[in-house]
Amino acid sequence: MAFALSNQVQLLSKIAAGNGHGEDSPYFDGWKAFESDPYHPTKNPNGVIQMGLAENLLCHELVEDWLMNNPKASICSAEGLNEFKGIAIFQDYHGLPEFRNAVAKFMGKVRGNRITFDPDRIVMSGGATGAHETVAFCLADPGDAFLVPTPYYPGFDRDLRWRTGVQLVPVVCDSSNDFKVTMEALEAAYEKAQESNIRIKGVLITNPSNPLGTFLDRETLKDIVSFINEKNIHLVCDEIYAATVFTKESSFVSIAEIIDQDIACNRNLIHIVYSLSKDMGFPGFRVGIIYSYNDQVVSCARKMSSFGLVSSQTQHLIATMLSDDQFVEKFIAESAKRIAERHKAFTWGLSQVGIGCLKSNAGLFLWMDLHHLLKEQTYEAEMALWRVIINEVKLNVSPGSSFHCPNPGWFRVCFANMDDRTMEIALSRITSFMLKNVEAKVPNKKKLCWQRSLRLSMSSRRMDDFMASPCMSPQSPLVQART
Repeated sequence: MAFALSNQVQLLSKIAAGNGHGEDSPYFDGWKAFESDPYHPTKNPNGVIQMGLAENLLCHELVEDWLMNNPKASICSAEGLNEFKGIAIFQDYHGLPEFRNAVAKFMGKVRGNRITFDPDRIVMSGGATGAHETVAFCLADPGDAFLVPTPYYPGFDRDLRWRTGVQLVPVVCDSSNDFKVTMEALEAAYEKAQESNIRIKGVLITNPSNPLGTFLDRETLKDIVSFINEKNIHLVCDEIYAATVFTKESSFVSIAEIIDQDIACNRNLIHIVYSLSKDMGFPGFRVGIIYSYNDQVVSCARKMSSFGLVSSQTQHLIATMLSDDQFVEKFIAESAKRIAERHKAFTWGLSQVGIGCLKSNAGLFLWMDLHHLLKEQTYEAEMALWRVIINEVKLNVSPGSSFHCPNPGWFRVCFANMDDRTMEIALSRITSFMLKNVEAKVPNKKKLCWQRSLRLSMSSRRMDDFMASPCMSPQSPLVQART
C-alpha cells in the first residue's frame, strides 16, 4: 500500500501532490464542520450556523424584483431569446463592451462618483480569487513576495501563493492601536525581508479590511503610496467591500481617488482588484475585475483571463442591470442601510453579554474580542475556545490565528449571510454560552443580579431561545476560563 501511494505521488506534479493550497487552516476547517452538520430551521435546528461566510444576502429581494421587471436581461427567458445567438457565440477575452462600460460606471458610483474608471482598463476574471492570482502572476516571480498587513484574509495564502510560488510577508499590525497600518510596521517588515534575501515586489492591502471591517483613512493611503513609490514596488488594493461602508461620519476613499487628486506617484505601480461578490451579493456569478494603471499588466492580465472568463450570459445580465441607474442607486443606498441595521443589532446583542468588538464602519462581519475568555493568552487557548464554539455552541466563527492576527482571542463573525431569525438564534446560543460561563465563575448572589439584568435587557422570546440552546459540556475549557 505504501509503495503504491508513493508511486502515485511520483506520477503527479508537485502542486497536485503537495499541500501548498493553504487550506490546512481552521478557517477552512470551520466550513467543513458546517458542511457536515448544517443548520436548518426545521430539518436540523441544532446544526452549525454558518458565520464564517462573508456573503451579502440582505438585499436579494431587490435583485429578484428587478429581474421580474426586466426579463429581457436574461437570454434564457422568452423575452430575451432574441439576444441568445449573439451572446452565446464565441466572445474574446476583452469581454462585452457594454459589460466593461457598466462595470466601470458602477465602480465610480460605489466610490461616490469622485473618480471615473476607464472601461478599456477593465479586465475580467473568475471572481476576486482569479483576479488576485492573475495580478500575482503579472507582478512577481516564484520566490518574490508581497507585504500584507495583518490580520488578513486566510484565502490569500491560497489565492496568491499556491500556483504562483509567491510569498506573503506579514506586516504586523496589532490591537494596541486597533490594528492600524503604520509606516514603522511597513518599514520593519520590508527590512526584515531584505535581511532574509526576500525580494519584495509589492504591498497588498484590503480596503475596506477583511476581517477588521474598517477602511483606511486618506492620510494612511497617502503614506502607503509614498512608501511603495519610494521603494519602487507595486501596490495592489483589494476593494471588493467598497459598497459595504455604512458609516455616515465619513466615506470610503479609493486608492484611485488618492492617486488622481492627492499625491504624485508612478501610476504603473497601482492596481485594483474588485468584484461583485460582496457589494452586490453575487459570489456565484464569479465576476472578478482587475483594474490596473499599468498598460503591460492590462495586456498580460487580459490574455491570462482566458483561463477564467466570466460567461457572456452573465456579462449580458450584469451589463443590463448595472446600466439601470435608478436601480443601482437604490440598491447601494438600501444595502448600506441594511448592513448598518444588522451591524447595530448584532453588536448590541453581543454587548448585552459582555462581548466587545473592534469599532467598525464597513464589511459584512465583526472582529469580535474574546481574549478575556482564554485560559491563557496563547494561540493554543484560542483554538481550544474555537473548538468549543464550533462543536458545542454550534457556530462557525473564524479564529484570529487563521487571519495571522498577532493577538490571540479575536474572531471574525459574519452577520449578513442569514435572515433575522437565524441571527437571533445565533445570538441566543452565544448568550446561553456566556451564561454558563458566568455560572461557573461568579458567586451565586452576583450571578443572580447579572442574570436578572440580562433578562430585563432582552425580550422574553429571546430569553426563551437562549435557554433552549444546545448545552455545553462541563469539561469545556470555557467553564474554567479566567479573566
